[in-house]
Amino acid sequence: MLKKIVLGLVIVASFTGCFKNNDTNNTCNYDPCKYKAPASEIQAVQDYLTANNITATQHCSGIFYVIDDVGTGKTPTACSGVNVTYVGKLTDDSTFDEGTTDLSLTQVIPGWTNGIPLIKAGGKIHLYIPPSLGYGSRDYGPIPANSILVFDVTLNAVL
Repeated sequence: MLKKIVLGLVIVASFTGCFKNNDTNNTCNYDPCKYKAPASEIQAVQDYLTANNITATQHCSGIFYVIDDVGTGKTPTACSGVNVTYVGKLTDDSTFDEGTTDLSLTQVIPGWTNGIPLIKAGGKIHLYIPPSLGYGSRDYGPIPANSILVFDVTLNAVL
Protein backbone atom coordinates (compact mmCIF):
# COMPACT_ATOMS: atom_id res chain seq x y z
CA MET A 1 0.00 0.00 0.00
CA LEU A 2 2.79 2.44 0.91
CA LYS A 3 4.53 1.76 -2.39
CA LYS A 4 1.31 2.55 -4.26
CA ILE A 5 0.82 5.82 -2.40
CA VAL A 6 4.43 6.86 -2.93
CA LEU A 7 4.12 5.97 -6.63
CA GLY A 8 0.98 8.11 -6.74
CA LEU A 9 2.85 10.99 -5.17
CA VAL A 10 5.45 10.65 -7.92
CA ILE A 11 2.79 10.60 -10.63
CA VAL A 12 1.04 13.64 -9.22
CA ALA A 13 4.36 15.46 -9.30
CA SER A 14 3.72 15.97 -12.98
CA PHE A 15 1.29 18.70 -11.88
CA THR A 16 4.06 20.65 -10.24
CA GLY A 17 7.58 21.47 -11.18
CA CYS A 18 10.82 22.66 -9.83
CA PHE A 19 13.48 24.01 -12.09
CA LYS A 20 17.08 24.84 -11.38
CA ASN A 21 18.64 28.09 -12.53
CA ASN A 22 21.74 28.01 -14.66
CA ASP A 23 23.52 29.97 -11.93
CA THR A 24 26.18 28.38 -9.76
CA ASN A 25 23.95 28.43 -6.67
CA ASN A 26 21.39 26.03 -8.25
CA THR A 27 18.55 28.11 -6.82
CA CYS A 28 15.14 26.50 -6.77
CA ASN A 29 12.79 28.60 -8.91
CA TYR A 30 9.53 27.00 -7.80
CA ASP A 31 6.64 29.45 -7.26
CA PRO A 32 4.32 28.02 -4.56
CA CYS A 33 1.62 30.55 -5.41
CA LYS A 34 1.52 29.80 -9.15
CA TYR A 35 -1.17 27.12 -8.88
CA LYS A 36 -4.05 28.02 -6.58
CA ALA A 37 -6.94 25.81 -5.60
CA PRO A 38 -10.37 27.00 -6.80
CA ALA A 39 -12.37 29.13 -4.39
CA SER A 40 -14.95 26.33 -3.93
CA GLU A 41 -12.25 23.91 -2.73
CA ILE A 42 -10.73 26.50 -0.42
CA GLN A 43 -14.18 27.11 1.06
CA ALA A 44 -14.70 23.37 1.57
CA VAL A 45 -11.44 23.17 3.53
CA GLN A 46 -12.43 26.25 5.56
CA ASP A 47 -15.79 24.61 6.33
CA TYR A 48 -14.02 21.44 7.51
CA LEU A 49 -11.67 23.46 9.71
CA THR A 50 -14.54 25.47 11.20
CA ALA A 51 -16.62 22.35 11.88
CA ASN A 52 -13.67 20.81 13.71
CA ASN A 53 -12.64 23.96 15.64
CA ILE A 54 -9.25 24.07 13.92
CA THR A 55 -7.53 27.42 13.54
CA ALA A 56 -5.21 27.19 10.55
CA THR A 57 -3.30 29.58 8.34
CA GLN A 58 -4.13 29.81 4.65
CA HIS A 59 -1.21 29.56 2.23
CA CYS A 60 -1.32 31.52 -1.06
CA SER A 61 -1.94 28.24 -2.92
CA GLY A 62 -5.05 27.40 -0.92
CA ILE A 63 -3.65 24.78 1.43
CA PHE A 64 -4.13 25.41 5.13
CA TYR A 65 -1.62 24.53 7.81
CA VAL A 66 -0.95 24.47 11.52
CA ILE A 67 2.66 24.40 12.65
CA ASP A 68 3.07 22.51 15.94
CA ASP A 69 6.84 22.90 15.98
CA VAL A 70 8.78 24.99 13.45
CA GLY A 71 11.92 22.90 14.02
CA THR A 72 15.49 24.03 14.48
CA GLY A 73 17.35 22.34 11.63
CA LYS A 74 17.80 23.04 7.96
CA THR A 75 14.90 24.57 5.99
CA PRO A 76 13.98 22.67 2.81
CA THR A 77 13.11 24.28 -0.50
CA ALA A 78 10.43 23.01 -2.84
CA CYS A 79 13.26 21.19 -4.63
CA SER A 80 14.79 19.46 -1.59
CA GLY A 81 14.98 15.83 -0.68
CA VAL A 82 13.53 15.16 2.77
CA ASN A 83 12.97 12.40 5.27
CA VAL A 84 9.49 12.57 6.79
CA THR A 85 7.23 10.64 9.10
CA TYR A 86 3.59 11.18 8.18
CA VAL A 87 0.00 10.09 8.59
CA GLY A 88 -2.47 10.82 5.80
CA LYS A 89 -6.17 10.93 6.59
CA LEU A 90 -9.44 11.79 4.94
CA THR A 91 -11.88 14.22 6.55
CA ASP A 92 -13.81 11.28 8.05
CA ASP A 93 -10.63 10.62 10.09
CA SER A 94 -9.85 7.36 8.25
CA THR A 95 -6.14 6.79 7.68
CA PHE A 96 -5.19 6.05 4.06
CA ASP A 97 -1.41 5.96 4.51
CA GLU A 98 1.38 6.42 7.03
CA GLY A 99 5.07 5.83 7.24
CA THR A 100 8.59 7.19 7.32
CA THR A 101 10.32 7.74 3.99
CA ASP A 102 12.86 9.70 1.97
CA LEU A 103 11.38 11.62 -0.94
CA SER A 104 11.93 14.61 -3.17
CA LEU A 105 9.55 17.53 -2.83
CA THR A 106 9.62 17.72 -6.65
CA GLN A 107 7.89 14.34 -6.80
CA VAL A 108 4.95 14.72 -4.45
CA ILE A 109 1.53 16.32 -4.53
CA PRO A 110 1.61 20.13 -4.74
CA GLY A 111 0.16 20.43 -1.24
CA TRP A 112 3.33 18.83 0.13
CA THR A 113 5.65 20.80 -2.16
CA ASN A 114 4.06 23.99 -0.81
CA GLY A 115 3.64 22.94 2.81
CA ILE A 116 6.78 21.10 3.88
CA PRO A 117 9.11 24.10 3.28
CA LEU A 118 7.13 26.03 5.91
CA ILE A 119 9.03 24.16 8.63
CA LYS A 120 12.62 23.21 9.40
CA ALA A 121 14.12 19.81 10.15
CA GLY A 122 12.72 18.61 13.46
CA GLY A 123 9.45 20.45 12.83
CA LYS A 124 5.87 19.20 12.81
CA ILE A 125 3.02 20.47 10.65
CA HIS A 126 -0.61 19.63 9.92
CA LEU A 127 -1.55 20.15 6.26
CA TYR A 128 -5.14 20.51 5.04
CA ILE A 129 -4.98 20.09 1.28
CA PRO A 130 -7.74 20.93 -1.22
CA PRO A 131 -8.36 18.26 -3.87
CA SER A 132 -6.67 20.08 -6.76
CA LEU A 133 -3.43 20.29 -4.73
CA GLY A 134 -3.78 16.62 -3.76
CA TYR A 135 -5.05 13.83 -6.01
CA GLY A 136 -7.67 15.89 -7.83
CA SER A 137 -10.74 14.49 -9.51
CA ARG A 138 -9.67 10.86 -9.74
CA ASP A 139 -9.85 8.00 -7.27
CA TYR A 140 -6.45 6.88 -6.06
CA GLY A 141 -6.48 3.60 -4.14
CA PRO A 142 -8.36 4.25 -0.89
CA ILE A 143 -8.59 7.98 -1.65
CA PRO A 144 -11.87 8.97 -3.33
CA ALA A 145 -11.88 11.58 -6.08
CA ASN A 146 -12.07 15.21 -4.93
CA SER A 147 -10.95 14.43 -1.38
CA ILE A 148 -9.62 16.97 1.05
CA LEU A 149 -6.45 15.46 2.48
CA VAL A 150 -5.26 15.87 6.06
CA PHE A 151 -1.60 15.14 6.79
CA ASP A 152 0.35 15.19 10.03
CA VAL A 153 4.00 15.46 9.02
CA THR A 154 7.24 15.47 10.97
CA LEU A 155 10.23 16.67 8.96
CA ASN A 156 13.01 14.42 10.23
CA ALA A 157 15.76 15.68 7.95
CA VAL A 158 16.53 17.72 4.85
CA LEU A 159 18.66 15.50 2.62
